[in-house]
Amino acid sequence: QVQLVESGGGSVQAGGSLRLSCAASGETFSSRCVAWFRQVPGKEREGVAATGGSSAYYSDSVQGRFTGSQDNAKNTVYLQMNRLKPEDTAMYYCAADRFFWGCGGRWNDTSQYPYWGQGTQVTVSS
Repeated sequence: QVQLVESGGGSVQAGGSLRLSCAASGETFSSRCVAWFRQVPGKEREGVAATGGSSAYYSDSVQGRFTGSQDNAKNTVYLQMNRLKPEDTAMYYCAADRFFWGCGGRWNDTSQYPYWGQGTQVTVSS
């Protein structure tokens, strides 16, 4: 079992930056695919980034602005979010795969991830 805890959310003005953290306990991240999803009320959860092994994936809406990284010593995954926009406002969740084979083409499919954190709110004002 993997327990995930997100942190780092908050309120920021457009153009600002935040760094989200996703800390794991129970088992290590190692080369699992770890993804970041976001959700606003009334909409489906949207995949924004995933990292695992040597792979990294980003949605078109965040490509070039968000960067995922992993610190194996701390068993923590990060999402650096730069040049934030009001449309980035959402609850952000990290999710981890059960297996250790990195990320693939279905990285933004929520059904790929059995482990989820509780979410951290990001609010970007204009």
